[in-house]
Amino acid sequence: MSFSFEVIKTQGQARAGIIHTPHGDIPTPVFAPVGTQATVKAVTPQSLCELDASLILSNTYHLHLRPGDDLIRDFGGLHRFMAWPGPILTDSGGFQVFSLTQINKIDDDGVTFRSHIDGSKHRFTPEISVGIQQNLGADIIMCFDQCPTPTDRGAVEAAVTRTSNWAARCRAVHPDDDRQALFGIVQGGIFEDLRTQSATFLQTLNFPGYAIGGLAVGESKADMYRTLDFTLPALPAEKPRYLMGVGEADDLAEAITRGVDVFDCVMPTRVARHGSALTHDGRINMRNLEFARDEKPLDEGCTCYSCQNFTRAYIRHLTKAKEILGCMLLSIHNVHFLIQHVKSMRHAILNGDLREYTSAFLQRYLQTVTSN
Repeated sequence: MSFSFEVIKTQGQARAGIIHTPHGDIPTPVFAPVGTQATVKAVTPQSLCELDASLILSNTYHLHLRPGDDLIRDFGGLHRFMAWPGPILTDSGGFQVFSLTQINKIDDDGVTFRSHIDGSKHRFTPEISVGIQQNLGADIIMCFDQCPTPTDRGAVEAAVTRTSNWAARCRAVHPDDDRQALFGIVQGGIFEDLRTQSATFLQTLNFPGYAIGGLAVGESKADMYRTLDFTLPALPAEKPRYLMGVGEADDLAEAITRGVDVFDCVMPTRVARHGSALTHDGRINMRNLEFARDEKPLDEGCTCYSCQNFTRAYIRHLTKAKEILGCMLLSIHNVHFLIQHVKSMRHAILNGDLREYTSAFLQRYLQTVTSN
């Protein structure tokens, strides 16, 4: 099966569609759990299937350093290596190169950096990033880009120029076939003219999809929403739109109503490891004493394995005792919560009642978040 995208129905700017990939269909909008190192932390592939996850993300930077993309290639690619049958998206490694490592040198050709694991020296160029992702064998891969501080105009201008040049180089070395889709990444910080410049140039390269990078990295929510308001109309309606690294439930709702199709974020499993559960009434800290004798599930009405079988009291006990099962149950629930939230928004688009669903969800969720 080849890669393609179709929009089934729209409501306002929001879209319900399907991304077709060689490893199955992805109904959109969709939330993708992050499996940074070829695993969604504390969640098995079997559980991900039961959670109805239709897309997961893995990280080029981390897998290149350990265990090595050539090793994964020799095992038949990520799908076989991690026993995940569905679609996979890999990022380019650019964000991690700029955020996790000691940069030795950045130039127009690429970036030289030292590994956060052992200090060894490495170099990423657009061609190297694409080659690593080809070894990994993901269904959707990303152009190598530079992600600057979104409010620093000088840095953003330089990053847009470099990202555009790198995108052209990525496009030139990637095979023009439908088995693996290469997405371009729009940069430009919070500046409308720079976002428009980036989006306009990338469309000359005719990518099968477009990502919006450089958001949710320090700017305010108001700035993020305002940036989406002028960036999304600059992208082609017939191609999927991917907002990178965004996973807060209210941000998903706001972005979907503006026309975003794909999301990913480490947040649901990260906060689970710190003892927090995502609910329709906001995030709750399971270490709190108030849950010690609470017989309710994490989120009443939730159909996940954790909520169907265990009480808040039990999960609090596991969390306080630092039992691994506590992280597993919270991770399963949190991933389920976001997947179902986005699926509910998709159903609302198809049913024509997106405004009612979003208003009711945000009123309850934000009232609790604000009160806390």
